[in-house]
Amino acid sequence: FREWPGDLIVLGVGGKMGPTLARMARRALEEAGREAVVYGVSRFSQPGLREALEREGIRTIACDLLDREAVGRLPEAPNVIFMAGMKFGTTGAEATTWAQNVWLPSLVAERFRESRIVVFSSGNVYPLRPIAQGGATEATPPEPIGEYAQSVLGRERIFEYFSLRYGTPVLLFRLNYAVELRYGVVLDVAQRLWAGEPIDLTMGQVNVIWQGDANAYALRCLPLASSPPRILNVTGPETISIRYLAIRLGELLGKEPRFVGEEADTALLSNAALAHGLFGYPTVPLEVILRWVAHWVRIGGPTLNKPTHYEVRDGRF
Repeated sequence: FREWPGDLIVLGVGGKMGPTLARMARRALEEAGREAVVYGVSRFSQPGLREALEREGIRTIACDLLDREAVGRLPEAPNVIFMAGMKFGTTGAEATTWAQNVWLPSLVAERFRESRIVVFSSGNVYPLRPIAQGGATEATPPEPIGEYAQSVLGRERIFEYFSLRYGTPVLLFRLNYAVELRYGVVLDVAQRLWAGEPIDLTMGQVNVIWQGDANAYALRCLPLASSPPRILNVTGPETISIRYLAIRLGELLGKEPRFVGEEADTALLSNAALAHGLFGYPTVPLEVILRWVAHWVRIGGPTLNKPTHYEVRDGRF
């Protein structure tokens, strides 16, 4: 954190990962002895979130990022984490999806053209990969499936355009899938097991990374931003079998998994070797994640009620 001087603004702080990322940044700056401000920007539709972040030293700003004038009034900050976007419920709301994922980034990229920006993106921009060949690397050409993934690539292209036009340092943070106790692929499988529902094997392989590790990677990416934009895949090191996840979680939950479908020869997979070379492997290993999530499901812990739809193969979210 000594490598990127100045304040930090987190755009879209009210989403799944934003609050924990902002808190991590605040703690890290304090430990580094820096007095920089961490701003958190969101519409703050979740009751109590804004107050909770303020109590932890994050300076919050209520803002609709689709409002050009409101974006123009945001404070200057040399460091930007862009987390705003739309995925869940995109089918049937295609116009809103494109506005959120493409037009909104144009307002942000122009407003913060003098900053360095880490842009949260998704491995969904890649095609389904033959499992035998491994996950997509940063050199794999995008082939997004469905309007959500197409709009995510649109987001990237908008930031790329402004980066090339103004020399804005940008890093495109292609993440799939972050997991924690309240959401993620592991929780999806565990909840289905707990409810006695069958597990669909068609999307037979996935990658996951603990949310805290993904947040740490994102913050450490700020000094790596460049023009033209740099691309970085972010996920865990394993290619994980859904069948294995179900069997292991079943052992931890005392449930016998039931399966439907057969594993396809392709899956949405990313190779994050470059990120691991830069930052090391994630600190929370898969077995620990499985134990934590199984315990959370057993005790009825609260969730975000946002299934990942990891099993979707046609891009319809």
